[in-house]
Amino acid sequence: MSDNVTLIITISLIIMFSPFVAKFLKLPTTPIEIIVGSIFGYIGFLHDEHLFEIVAEFGFLYLMFIAGTEINLKNVLNTPIEIIKKVFLYLLFLYAFSILFAIEFSLGKTFMVLLPLISVGLVATLSKEYGKTQWLSMSMTVGGIGEVASIVILTITSATLESGIGLGLFQTIMALLAFLLFMFIIFRIMQLTFWWFPRMSLALMPHDDNKEQDIRLSIGIFFLLVGAMLYLHLELAFGAFLAGIFIPTFFEHKHELPEKLASYGFGFLIPVFFIHIGTSFNLEALFMEGLILKALIITGVMVLMRLFASLVFIKKLGFIDTILMGLSHSMPLTLLIAMATLAYSASSIDKLHYYAFVLAALFQVIIVMIVIKLINIYKVRVLQKEKL
Repeated sequence: MSDNVTLIITISLIIMFSPFVAKFLKLPTTPIEIIVGSIFGYIGFLHDEHLFEIVAEFGFLYLMFIAGTEINLKNVLNTPIEIIKKVFLYLLFLYAFSILFAIEFSLGKTFMVLLPLISVGLVATLSKEYGKTQWLSMSMTVGGIGEVASIVILTITSATLESGIGLGLFQTIMALLAFLLFMFIIFRIMQLTFWWFPRMSLALMPHDDNKEQDIRLSIGIFFLLVGAMLYLHLELAFGAFLAGIFIPTFFEHKHELPEKLASYGFGFLIPVFFIHIGTSFNLEALFMEGLILKALIITGVMVLMRLFASLVFIKKLGFIDTILMGLSHSMPLTLLIAMATLAYSASSIDKLHYYAFVLAALFQVIIVMIVIKLINIYKVRVLQKEKL
């Protein structure tokens, strides 16, 4: 009982004071929560507890849900074909570079899947800090498509590692395709229904809402899709991400809703997830021979391949914004750790490479967020000089 009390108090204090520490060190809050979680986990103030794991998992799913609320499917479907071609070219470069790198250094098939992963979870945290900029809007559009591809690959890879290439894998692929087809039909039905009955969206989420119907409906959609993925034995994050897309796509009149949902998540659930990520890394592993070097190499490769691939958008965004977009995709923290954990559990990678990927995920968040901040400061100063 006393251990659980210590756990609750420690988590509470980290959530409360991490923003102040981040402000003092002039760092983003997310890496501070991860680092502090790792330190307190090593000391013993944080430990494995079933409820802690459940809340952290829910925090991860809620982060994916918030990431989904940044994407309006109608806008994505209306994206010019020229941009769509660039998105697929961008993804093609990522996977081609990953495959060539893995073959050149004999790293195995697992690395081909891990290196090009894209997650927009932390891009959502950037949009909270930097607002609705052109490079972030493009990052969410490109990242949304990339994340769907990553989660599909994650689901198939997970099934392959668990059951091998056989009936189990075939069933998983069929279930995934059936779910995607079902979701497409649902989206079309809702689109037609709201077109014929435009007041329905107002009835479901009225402007004058003293019963928090918007929050209730949003969370209801979130749990329904997560439950569907759980029933189908598919990746839960995919369901959470799709649930988030429903909000801006069909309830455009509730402009403040994504921000309202994000405020709750970033104030409670999501910090618990990042703290838990920190506790999953054993600080003693830092003394493993070659670990830090491998982590830095993985970090460098993952960042550079995204910067190179992002150059396909240079005519659209300009050089600085293109670099910022490439960097924003260089933090697939959640998916990278999830995939590395699956690969390690299935003995596809050894403990050294598992810790290297976890450490690289942390390095990416810390380094990339700092670099983005510095580039953004430089960009603001340049714009101010141009105005003068």
